[in-house]
Amino acid sequence: MRKGIFKFMPEDIESSVSKAWVFFSKAQKVADTNNFDYAIDLYLEGLRCAPDALDEGHLKLYALALHRQGKNGKKPSMMERVKYLHGRKTALEEMLDAEYLFAKAPDNLGYLEAMLKAALAGGYENSAKWMADLAFQINNNSPKPSLNTYLFLKDSYASIGLYERAIAACQHACRLKPDNQELSDELKHFSAEMTVSRGKYDYAEDFRASIKGRKEQEELQSQEGVVKTKEYRLMALEEARKALAKEPDIAQNILNLAQVLSEFENENEENESIELLDKAYKEKSDFSFKQRSGRIQIKQLRRKIRKLNTKLQSEPNDKDTKALLGELTEKLKQFELEHYRLCSENYPTDPQIKYEYGVRLILNKKYDEAIPLFQDAQKDPRHKIASMGKIGFCFFKKGWYADAIDLYKRAIEAYEIKDDGISKELRYNLGRSYEEHGETEKSLEIYRRIAQIDFGYKDVRERVDKLRNNEN
Repeated sequence: MRKGIFKFMPEDIESSVSKAWVFFSKAQKVADTNNFDYAIDLYLEGLRCAPDALDEGHLKLYALALHRQGKNGKKPSMMERVKYLHGRKTALEEMLDAEYLFAKAPDNLGYLEAMLKAALAGGYENSAKWMADLAFQINNNSPKPSLNTYLFLKDSYASIGLYERAIAACQHACRLKPDNQELSDELKHFSAEMTVSRGKYDYAEDFRASIKGRKEQEELQSQEGVVKTKEYRLMALEEARKALAKEPDIAQNILNLAQVLSEFENENEENESIELLDKAYKEKSDFSFKQRSGRIQIKQLRRKIRKLNTKLQSEPNDKDTKALLGELTEKLKQFELEHYRLCSENYPTDPQIKYEYGVRLILNKKYDEAIPLFQDAQKDPRHKIASMGKIGFCFFKKGWYADAIDLYKRAIEAYEIKDDGISKELRYNLGRSYEEHGETEKSLEIYRRIAQIDFGYKDVRERVDKLRNNEN
């Protein structure tokens, strides 16, 4: 199929998104039969229609690439490398050709950098940000990180205004080349740019407040969905109903109406959306409908729980509210567990779903079932650190303290930032594991370091006092 048996370009946004969804949906089904190469072609044809489709396109294709690699899928041949890396092409063609190679060799930074370069040239900033973050993570985890990659990422991030990330890439480059004055000067420049960028919005009530003119605000709200007015939603609902009535068998029309209904955040419209999706699932046997239905039901339950929590703040002794809150919380826990179990069965190659299912298994104290899911999920750089932490937690709960210690230490070593919430949680859990393992001196040292950074973190202060008193 490569080099487009499907030779069309997007005519308009609605049409192209609809065509892309058809390819993505078919690609997922084909991937589940282990026909990976055909699935890669289908994903790429979908991305030809919607080049900046991150969640349904690039991310799903990357998950497929990792799964294919785990099954010892062949890397691109010499002929393929020559064919897809050379020739005069549009930015879109360059991105898709590089992504074809990357899908067959997802550990090849060169292919990923070629994708990123083309995505930036094509203006696909949403996808470019993900590609840059992925390249950053892969390079960080390499035994010999590439200076050129850090320099490329520095410039890539800066080109789309992500100065914090540009600074991070520049800092890594400076570590590899500490005597380079040009890099040091550039680091200062990016810091200044970040300050200016932040200052633009720091004194505004929100992002929209920094936009001059009521017309511009209304256009932003309507186009990007920041705050959709009632009138806009009703208009969108009417258009979605008309489209479905005209072509009731088109899957995208069903999804569009379901999405518009769910955005009202009103139980009546949400229930209509759920009913519409469930009916489509029964008729078409396409799990994506059921998946979206489940998401809406989860959103409903969470909203009800938030309202009950708010009510309890003003009426803390209301027994009926407490009882209902407990009932709904348990219902949400069980519903999410079943939802992600079904998602995992239907999308077995998706690391995001494996991670989410693993989290729900932990909530239900099913640690043995959760561990293999996190072990698979950590192969995706986006979930590596979090998955390692979750595996460590499972080992801790099973009483495997030495194994938990090993996992937490590896996660801490691999994590770049040393004083944020993730870092503190990893270190705290390492301290707890040392403590339970009887290595109190090591646990005390870790608690002390956390207290020096954040004195109020969890029960660190109490644990330091307790361990010190036991020493005396």
